[in-house]
Amino acid sequence: MLYSDNFSNLKTAPSRLGYGCMRFPTKDGKIDMEKTEALLDKAYASGVTYYDTAWFYHGGESEVAVGKIMSKYPRDTYNLATKLPMSIITSRDHAVEIFAKQLEKLQTDHFDFYLLHCLDKNNWAKVKEMDILSLLDEYKAEGKIVNLGFSFHDEYQVFEEIATARKWDFCQIQYNYMDTEEQAGDKGYELVKELGIPVVIMEPLRGGTLANLPEDTTTKLREARPDASVASWAMRWLISKDNCKVILSGMTEMDQLEDNLKTFDAGEPLNDCEQQLVKDLATTLRARVFNGCTGCSYCMPCPAGVNIPRNFRIWNEYGMYGNRWGTVWNYFSNMDESAHADHCVKCGACEKACPQHINIREDLVRVSETMNSLKG
Repeated sequence: MLYSDNFSNLKTAPSRLGYGCMRFPTKDGKIDMEKTEALLDKAYASGVTYYDTAWFYHGGESEVAVGKIMSKYPRDTYNLATKLPMSIITSRDHAVEIFAKQLEKLQTDHFDFYLLHCLDKNNWAKVKEMDILSLLDEYKAEGKIVNLGFSFHDEYQVFEEIATARKWDFCQIQYNYMDTEEQAGDKGYELVKELGIPVVIMEPLRGGTLANLPEDTTTKLREARPDASVASWAMRWLISKDNCKVILSGMTEMDQLEDNLKTFDAGEPLNDCEQQLVKDLATTLRARVFNGCTGCSYCMPCPAGVNIPRNFRIWNEYGMYGNRWGTVWNYFSNMDESAHADHCVKCGACEKACPQHINIREDLVRVSETMNSLKG
């Protein structure tokens, strides 16, 4: 098992493979505690020492489950990470209440890694307005927090502002071989590497997408390594980057855990030839988009209420990855019906503003047809 060479302030080094606790197996809408305990027991016995949860995961039950299961092990033999849910924090006193409740739920007196959760422009403004950092610094001085960081979801410019605002112990970003230009991306990774801030990686497989690619796109990977899973290539791409200190994976099934253990036990970075294969794969996937929408939003707001960039993003991701059920969920369950493509009234205002000169009205018809076909 690979371990991070940072964080000398911890008795147990964080494993490079971290257990993301937002996708536990469920039964009747609740966490299946029997299966979850088997997974965490296997991970712990195999050398996984980093367990990442949060206030919102599994409707607030993830922290409870992790605390109940992991408390049977000596506390200094594993690392707990959880997060302050800035999107719901209303005051500094509210943050104090949430923090105390998290200690209780996780049955611990300290957090090895504590994050400001899901920082974007608005949540970062709240952090500053409520003087949250001084509170968390107090907790650090008291030993209730060992390492303080943040997780991030916004544009690079916001990331740069946050990353350079103070000396962080670590940060957590979405990063994989397809998201090099999204959110923090390559620029953010290089920035914090230069600043000496270790990185924890979330979404190394884009929610499982990079583990289940269209078969015709992965032929060369399978030829190069017949016994390797498609997921292992994404993990090894990150292992190859020396400032990716922990790589989180939300493992729901035992075979997912075992595959990751195999990859991280070997700990083999991509060689030059394999790096090129992954680069070529990313190029192939990006070429499968249906149109050239960049998400610039110059077409917005739509007079009819259609979320044009969101419709095209879901459609184009289906073109790249062929993920039918994820696409159906994103379109029909994770976007307001009023924003769907079929509400387009064909006024043409969007096309006049589009710098890519996309035939938006025609493509929205195609989006609607594709989504209804997938749902059917």
